[in-house]
Amino acid sequence: MENISILLVDDEQGLCDMLTTVLKKEGFRHIRSVGTGQEAVRILTEFNPDVIILDVMLPDEDGFEVCRKIRKMTETPILFLTARDADLDKLMGFGIGGDDYITKPFNPLEVVARTKARLKYKTQREQEAQQPRLTQWDFGYFRVDLTAGELIVNGNHVECPAREWELLVFLCRNPNRIFSTRQLYELVWNESYLGDEKTVVIHIFRLRKRVEPDPGNPRFIVNVRGLGYKMLAPRKEQQ
Repeated sequence: MENISILLVDDEQGLCDMLTTVLKKEGFRHIRSVGTGQEAVRILTEFNPDVIILDVMLPDEDGFEVCRKIRKMTETPILFLTARDADLDKLMGFGIGGDDYITKPFNPLEVVARTKARLKYKTQREQEAQQPRLTQWDFGYFRVDLTAGELIVNGNHVECPAREWELLVFLCRNPNRIFSTRQLYELVWNESYLGDEKTVVIHIFRLRKRVEPDPGNPRFIVNVRGLGYKMLAPRKEQQ
């Protein structure tokens, strides 16, 4: 954490001081704070943070507009921090490029936890981008060919809707790794998780009906009680 840098954008100096203190206790060392959207955009020309914590209600301009400007400069994770908790505000924040949404009042340790989670996802994505990409996976009963966009189940071509295909490929790329419903939603849907796990559960259910010999007793996409789902490693992987 010592090499991680964080930018706080909030006009409440007391809040910035409190967050700075808590973050430093958790091992973060490089923390800067500014009080306006204009300062936030300007400082990005000289300071490249790993995470940005951005208040929505700033004195000079709306935080959503500031987010739009930041997104033209960097893909750094943005965590909105605000007293506005309406669903419409949250959806707008996610829609313009925000990565998480924390409402006031809040527990400062929640900010720390969400910051660490964003950094973990960011690191994972960067590591995956550097690794060689497999394009075919053979599970015996079914086979996935990414280049051809084909799912072959028991020797037959099977149609697979786009989102189920993306979920299947993600699981194939990460065999024997357990992912919670939240992680799957954020990594496959590429959106922040709003607490409704039904979306992931339904897609897992549909995917099992396509690739499992007995969907009621899955042998490939398995559930790890209390933790999430994992894809058991294929018998053969090809470049």
